[in-house]
Amino acid sequence: MTQALTAAAAALAATLAEENAALAALDLGMAAALLAKKRAAAEAFARAQAEPTDPADVAQRALAARLRDLAEENRVLLERGLRVQARVLELVARAVPRLAAPRYGARGAPATDAVAPVIVSARV
Repeated sequence: MTQALTAAAAALAATLAEENAALAALDLGMAAALLAKKRAAAEAFARAQAEPTDPADVAQRALAARLRDLAEENRVLLERGLRVQARVLELVARAVPRLAAPRYGARGAPATDAVAPVIVSARV
């Protein structure tokens, strides 16, 4: 494994572990703040993968397995965070009182409740 790939993989693994810890604690703000760092680490890792490596390298396979496990954990925790956010938004939406649709008068101005509606019938 090249030194650049090892360093990039370690940086990505550390970033994923940091984000996973924030997600596990439901600190969604911290997890969101790590997005730029995670993107940069992923891009550096992708660039480092362009260099030739030895597929028989045991350290390389172990690091790949760790990254795979961290990425899977990250996916699960991100989905959990999204479900929690959706649940919170549902609770807030239910707590907000429903307002009646505004009514308008004959001239297009908002109707006032001071005058009661009048019903006229043509039947005698």
